[in-house]
Amino acid sequence: MDCDILIIGAGIIGAALAAELAARRFNVLVLEAQTPGGGTSAAGMGHLVVLDDNPAELALSREGVSRWLACQSQLPEQVEFRRTGTLWLARNPVEMAEAERKQAFYQSIGLQSQLLTANQLYACEPHLAPGLAGALLRPDEAVIYPPAAVNWLLHCAKTAGAAVLREQQVTEIRPHRVSTQQGRVWQAERIVVAAGNASAHLLPGLPLKPRKGQLVITERYPGMVNHQLVALDYLQSAHGSAASSVAFNVQPRATGQLLIGSSRSFDDTSPEIDWPLMGRMLNAAFDYLPALRNLNAIRTWAGFRPSTPDKLPLLGPWPAMDSVWLATGHEGIGITTALASAALLADQLCDIPTALDGSPFRPDRFETAPVAEELLI
Repeated sequence: MDCDILIIGAGIIGAALAAELAARRFNVLVLEAQTPGGGTSAAGMGHLVVLDDNPAELALSREGVSRWLACQSQLPEQVEFRRTGTLWLARNPVEMAEAERKQAFYQSIGLQSQLLTANQLYACEPHLAPGLAGALLRPDEAVIYPPAAVNWLLHCAKTAGAAVLREQQVTEIRPHRVSTQQGRVWQAERIVVAAGNASAHLLPGLPLKPRKGQLVITERYPGMVNHQLVALDYLQSAHGSAASSVAFNVQPRATGQLLIGSSRSFDDTSPEIDWPLMGRMLNAAFDYLPALRNLNAIRTWAGFRPSTPDKLPLLGPWPAMDSVWLATGHEGIGITTALASAALLADQLCDIPTALDGSPFRPDRFETAPVAEELLI
């Protein structure tokens, strides 16, 4: 065998898993088709936020944020870690009641949060549109720059003995071996597919569907926004099944720039910007933060989140092929949950009890199709 564990994909999930497994003294090899962190990870917003749409998502995202906070002192400056906190904005009394419900729930499970009145909200974010009812503050959440976080995780992995090879496009997976477009066959005790949307090309029958998103980043405007700002209806967009949707989400970056989101669409597979949808997204942002209209945008881009039918990732053994494991399908929470996902899967690979319940993420929760005899990307 060439290694104990071969990881396909060097995005945030593959990189985190490589670092975790190498630290546990596994002989790890990572194969990346292009540039590490250059796919979905590069296109994401980089928020570290606890989401509570369902118990499994809550547990994984909470553990993920906790692990990022725990390693804050180790992160190099390039990762641009900034503990901004998150303000969930309430437009009216109905949404404020939802904020109160969330705060009571968070208190019951030991998550720190604080309700802000309208006056308190405008004191800390004066550029918000007038008339908001208040907000829920989650103070211990943060933002990072995902490509730099990937590089740091891979550095940790290599320091612990892992090998990382780029421009190694996997074309075929078989039990205990993979073939690449470069003509090399690699053998491993176990193979972990962490290739994001490309995972579905490698393993026919994988329940993954790309979900397009678009973002805008501005020039530098230090101090205009102090917290990550998110509309309380964000989860309706993130977890809805509509063909396309938008929700307000703005992040202050360490550089002084503002990152503006977000959109989601299932039916658009083009990498080009959908300008009508971009217009909807920006108009939603202007409704909450009118000052954005006067700022200069320097870049727009689109990316594709790997989404599963139940919006939860695939973490565990792939039942259709011996020795193959999955770490993919994180949709919009891959950055947040990378470290927690890596620890969970590493525990499974070590056959030891997991700190989190891994059953909601098991790939065999979906019906699987037989693996084809051969598939070339």
